Amino acid sequence: PADAGGPWWRTGKAMLVWALGALVGGAYLLSFLLPGEHEWLFLAATLLALVPFGRRAVALARAGSPFSIETLMCTAALGAVVIGAAEEAAVVVLLFAVGELLENVAAGRARAGIRALADLMPRTALRLGPNGATEPVPPDRLAVGDPVLVRPGDRVPCDGTIEEGRSALDESPVTGESVPVARGPGEAVVAGSINADGTLRVRVTRAAADNTVARIIRLVEEATASRAPTQRFIERFSRWWTPGAMAVSALVILLAPVLLGWDWQTSLYRGLAVLLIACPCALVISVPAAMASGLSAGARRGLLVKGGAALEAIGAARTIAFDKTGTLTEGRPRVTRVAAAPGAAEDEVLALAAAVETGSAHPLARAVEAAAAERGVAVPVATEAGAAPGRAVLATVAGRRVAVGSPRYGAEEVSGGLGPLAAEMERLQGEGNTVSVVLADGAAVGLLAFRDEPRPDAAAGVAALAALGARSVMLTGDNARTGAAVGRALGLEVKAELLPDDKLREIAALRGAGPVAMVGDGINDAPALAAADVGVAMGGGTDVALEAADAAVLRDRVTGVAELVALSRATMANVKQNTAVAIGLKLVFLGTTLAGVTGLWPAILADTGATVLVTLNALRLLRWQPA
Repeated sequence: PADAGGPWWRTGKAMLVWALGALVGGAYLLSFLLPGEHEWLFLAATLLALVPFGRRAVALARAGSPFSIETLMCTAALGAVVIGAAEEAAVVVLLFAVGELLENVAAGRARAGIRALADLMPRTALRLGPNGATEPVPPDRLAVGDPVLVRPGDRVPCDGTIEEGRSALDESPVTGESVPVARGPGEAVVAGSINADGTLRVRVTRAAADNTVARIIRLVEEATASRAPTQRFIERFSRWWTPGAMAVSALVILLAPVLLGWDWQTSLYRGLAVLLIACPCALVISVPAAMASGLSAGARRGLLVKGGAALEAIGAARTIAFDKTGTLTEGRPRVTRVAAAPGAAEDEVLALAAAVETGSAHPLARAVEAAAAERGVAVPVATEAGAAPGRAVLATVAGRRVAVGSPRYGAEEVSGGLGPLAAEMERLQGEGNTVSVVLADGAAVGLLAFRDEPRPDAAAGVAALAALGARSVMLTGDNARTGAAVGRALGLEVKAELLPDDKLREIAALRGAGPVAMVGDGINDAPALAAADVGVAMGGGTDVALEAADAAVLRDRVTGVAELVALSRATMANVKQNTAVAIGLKLVFLGTTLAGVTGLWPAILADTGATVLVTLNALRLLRWQPA
């Protein structure tokens, strides 16, 4: 809305409330000083409000929505004026305007929670010139590849990679992680984080429009605009609620004199009151206000959700399926053992594997390259690279066709079996290692054992999900023995030896028992993330994971998944409370109005009061904290 940028008390709707309040207040004051001379002020207030409300009612009718909230309001107010109840007509339009203002305030508070993230960006960045001198520039003028100096106490002005220096970075403003993290050369930093104690030279990797803070703001604003299934239902319900209410009002006006013996003035008055009670303002705002507050609360704690539908689905998930590498584990595997077949040397096995894996982004590939560098092994050049997805990578090295693959791939490709390597592989797997087989020209030349330690909070995260009544299952391509060792340590079920297609079948099978959420880092996970009812990406995952997923945990913590579930359930509980208040108050006042206990302005007060309660209850979510 046009008013969204300024303070709420200076918006057009606020100005209308102030003007109506002055007229109605002045009329009541004048009624004490000059009785009988105040009716024109009530009439003026009513007509003042009917101008904008009437215009909107006509515009909506032309757009195909003749039974709008504005139509109800204008009909009731004009009817009240016709029967000589100008005072009540004025109070009705004033309370309706107050209700609309409250809706704007609620939406603005939720938007402000997200736009406050923009304040995380510093006003200036220190761009380094060729001679080492610094030039203060706005962060949005930084280009990809620019070198930037970040001093102790400064906010990082860009997403980038550290080239020089070490420091502890406070990422809590962006990710919600309260403990500063140590960063050094080669490691990534995010815009908006605070440099604690060291001077850093950072190379920009993302333009300002695409950095972490900008993406969070864009994602959550888009999410707030999307609608949850519950919200779509409420909107459909409201479409027939309003014409239905007008029909009931007409029946009260026309039939009550005949059936109940009311006089026409009484039946018209109470029929108009029924019309006002039917205003679905509080009902319409009950879901979007809660969803916007829930999305904002999550974003400020590093829990990003792409829309109301995803936020609703996360809490409904009966099963949480996890990928292992990079999700339940640190994603930084290291080579723990190189075993060579008779006639081969360990360094030869490592050199062949490193040649095949060079350039791959897979964590195991990086571990092989790191092990070769640590041992000082010369890595030959590989050509004709290829892959058997989920099973092996292949290349030609020094005239030999080399493959690095899973034990299953090795067993299929080596006709005579793994020979003496088989017993060593079983021993390594029993210790919880992931094992790859290195083949050269169809023969097994060695084994590589990897170990990727579980994240420190993985067991706590699984336990937290269990406390919420969710079942946790690990889907992994590792062999059964390795998977079982990790599963025992973390306390969750294990489905092992799965190819990417197998993971899709497992997701489909798990969905037979109820909704499923899939959590992964995006390497071989994107199809499974998309196949689940809701996909959750860990923050350190690849961009493809963030695109395929419906939500993201920026902190790289498994406990964040449980927090997402808790946030979803808190939001949906808020929605149910809001809906109950909105409908409950209307039913109470419907009964009192038909009984003649309450009149016109209490009828609209029921809706305004419900709007106030719904708004305050929704804003309460902005203070949500994980248990």
